[in-house]
Amino acid sequence: MDQEELSGLFEFIGSLLEDPTWDQTYPQPCSDTPWPGVECESTGQENPPLFHVTKVHIGPDILNPPCKTTATLSHSLLKLPYLKTLSLFNCFTSSPVYLSSTLFGTTLSSLEHLALESNPSLTGEIPPSLAEVGTLRVLCLSQNNLQGEIPKTFGGLMSLEQLDLSSNNLSGSIPQEIGDLKSLTILDLSWNGLENEVPSSLGQLQFLQKIDLRSNKLQGMVPQSLGQLSRLVLLDFSHNFLIGPIPETLSGLQQLEYFMIEDNPLNSGIPLFLGSLKKVMVLSFSGCGLKGSLSNTLSSLQNLSALSLDNNSLNGTVPPNLGALPNLDHLNLSMNQFSGELIFSQEFIIRLGKRLDVRGNSGLCLNQELLKNSNISAYLETPPCLGTSANINSSRTGAEDHNPGDGSTLKPFWDHERKSSSSLRLDHKLVFLCFCCLVLHFVIVT
Repeated sequence: MDQEELSGLFEFIGSLLEDPTWDQTYPQPCSDTPWPGVECESTGQENPPLFHVTKVHIGPDILNPPCKTTATLSHSLLKLPYLKTLSLFNCFTSSPVYLSSTLFGTTLSSLEHLALESNPSLTGEIPPSLAEVGTLRVLCLSQNNLQGEIPKTFGGLMSLEQLDLSSNNLSGSIPQEIGDLKSLTILDLSWNGLENEVPSSLGQLQFLQKIDLRSNKLQGMVPQSLGQLSRLVLLDFSHNFLIGPIPETLSGLQQLEYFMIEDNPLNSGIPLFLGSLKKVMVLSFSGCGLKGSLSNTLSSLQNLSALSLDNNSLNGTVPPNLGALPNLDHLNLSMNQFSGELIFSQEFIIRLGKRLDVRGNSGLCLNQELLKNSNISAYLETPPCLGTSANINSSRTGAEDHNPGDGSTLKPFWDHERKSSSSLRLDHKLVFLCFCCLVLHFVIVT
């Protein structure tokens, strides 16, 4: 290895590790004395081969603790021009460490993968000069304490495939320039304080497979342009301030498997296009102010495994067809205004167990025969219906048997009790009146 490059490696490792004799223990880290956190490659046809450092990785899988309490990011990193991967996990935990604007730039012309993760004392702003590392394919700065705005210069990272800035204290808007990252497949900006609207330019990222913007302060509507992302598999907008309705253009997301938008003030109906997303496995619309009835549109989602619609204002009856979905393993309809009989088979109810939650729907009731099963009555917390119920083993799950707006056919038993007690009070008054008449007649006669 070139002597200047070797000395740069020793200085950089020395600024991180507790061991002051590391350079003596591993004097030839690329050949005779290898260390698991350093990888090298040879270039050319030299004999003996000339090695260059291409990867430095330090984390709990290498050392515990990984770094010393006074660890810093040394500028000796610039002496490693062949470095392709730098990953530092849980390294900066005590003394504040900042990303210097002069540390990352055109000098690191080979850097493809930069991951600085789980460093609670890595703070300050992200330097715009980081965008000068034009070879970057993966940029992961998650679970740190970074602040400020996302640099608009990031739009120049034309080779970038993965951008993960999650779990920091970033603020401001998501730059429209992110839409210029034509190679991007993963965008994770979750768990920050990002504000304003979701940029419509994200719809230009045709290779995107994952968008995670959960737990920010985003406002406005979901951009219609996102419906162009034909490769998108995961879309998470949970815990923001987005409003509805969700645009019908999202019906174009035919590869979507995970759609989470819980805890947003959508205040609209359930989008009918959801039934056309045939590959979707997880839908979460909890706490979105959803209104209206739950139609049969979701009953066509044969791959659906988890459906969360709790804490909304949905009404009408629950579509029986949901109980026929072969992969459904989690169904939360609690804290709504559903009414009428819950027509699910005994097998379905027992299979889901506590993963079926219908609590907090005061007008909802269950077949009396089903409630005789202690495995069901123990956790479902739903009263028995009054009157003749459907056969619990019936295969009646067709749309023709379900009227979303009619929950009056069968009532919970307490409705019957209210009527019965009222009739009972009337009968008592009638008996008392007749008694008074008899007494009066006896007095007159005598």
